[in-house]
Amino acid sequence: MGLPKPNRLRHPKAFKTVYNRGKRYQSSHLVMRVFWQNDQQEVKPPTQFGISISQKVSKKAVVRNRIKRQIKAIIRLFLPKIKPGHQVVIVVKRNTTECKYEHFLRELEELLIKAEIIYGYKREHLL
Repeated sequence: MGLPKPNRLRHPKAFKTVYNRGKRYQSSHLVMRVFWQNDQQEVKPPTQFGISISQKVSKKAVVRNRIKRQIKAIIRLFLPKIKPGHQVVIVVKRNTTECKYEHFLRELEELLIKAEIIYGYKREHLL
């Protein structure tokens, strides 16, 4: 099961916007770029996620797709806690093939808290 359609970042133009204008957060295996949509609308669009994984991580599509599925499962787990109105691109670094689901879970949660995307968390909670 993938991400719900409203939570998917699909268009190359949207990826480019996030890369150029978004703020960067990183951990040992992941880099996350976040772009806040400053719309003056009362109802903000849901947060959208995109995952980028290069062939430099692994030449095998099976390995890259497994990593993508793990990251999507983690995002689905956090969806009820995530604030609307963001566009997020998660980039997987090299040498991540041996990384397990628990490591991705911990790192992605820390990155989402750093970026203040999860409800109820601010940077003071990490100190």
